[in-house]
Amino acid sequence: MKLLVTGGAGFIGSAVVRQAVGEGHAVINLDALTYAACLENVASVANDPLYSFEQVDIRDAAAVDECIARNAPDAIMHLAAESHVDRSIDGPGVFIETNVMGTYNLLQSARALWERKGRDETFRFHHISTDEVFGSLPADPDVQFTEDTPYDPRSPYSASKASSDHLVRAWHETYGLPIVLTNCSNNYGPYHFPEKLIPVIILNALAGKPLPIYGDGSNVRDWLYVEDHADALLCVLKNGQVGRSYNIGGENERSNLQLVRTLCEILDRLSPRSDNASYAELITFVADRPGHDARYAIDPTRIRTELGWRPSVTVEEGLERTVRWYLDNEAWWQALQNREGVGQRLGTKA
Repeated sequence: MKLLVTGGAGFIGSAVVRQAVGEGHAVINLDALTYAACLENVASVANDPLYSFEQVDIRDAAAVDECIARNAPDAIMHLAAESHVDRSIDGPGVFIETNVMGTYNLLQSARALWERKGRDETFRFHHISTDEVFGSLPADPDVQFTEDTPYDPRSPYSASKASSDHLVRAWHETYGLPIVLTNCSNNYGPYHFPEKLIPVIILNALAGKPLPIYGDGSNVRDWLYVEDHADALLCVLKNGQVGRSYNIGGENERSNLQLVRTLCEILDRLSPRSDNASYAELITFVADRPGHDARYAIDPTRIRTELGWRPSVTVEEGLERTVRWYLDNEAWWQALQNREGVGQRLGTKA
């Protein structure tokens, strides 16, 4: 199968590219190479004859149309997006341009290709989204997001992703475009850009800096190891029902404070401080993010029962793998330290 993966130089997209090439698929990586992208993320497959790269901004409709028409993929996996909530608070415009208008451009080009292919029933447009479109959950562990949970986005980021989800469904209902849609929980793992919680904690700890936790650290997320997510996405692409959405979760709920304490315990063991004090002593509570959702949690029943998929990596195992990766790949993250916004507190303009 020939796949066009948008955002394939990003965190999740690069995991999809690496796995898809490993499975024998031809992959066209379409990426604008904005601040969070890094071609080092796909260095392991860069010389594989199944892999090719196209530097295209999905906001450029003509460039998107030309690339898709020329490559004529069997499926499009759309992961390209602005994704950092804090950045969306400070500058929402680029989130609307990329996540909404960029998705519109891709849908139009995909629809044109699909029609040129004679409305090929095997063609797929797979839109990858987030559980943040559903809003915030109460603490009750029996309450989780399902595919039927009403949308209730609370940030410019989640609102832009909700908008893109609605566009994808509309292109299926109105034009018949064969789509599948997935909404995932929080990802973590190797190649995570160093502005998100887990890499911030690891890198601040190694530098002896404060470990910032928003509010009182009680906000809960369901943590999904990125390579599990890539596996799930390819499973949905190949086996998911057209027009259907699937929630992908890690089945690993932890509060932010629990997560940071676990990271500190792993770091204490793998890279002890010179004074043998615990990294947990660096934990610092800071002003909360505006509109910070209290809890996200995925009910994975549909993907488990219909497609037989479930995560393989526990959060404890995944966090240890992640810490070891950052310890072993200092050159990768050091090269990103001077990129715009890295190491700064964002999302305070509200």
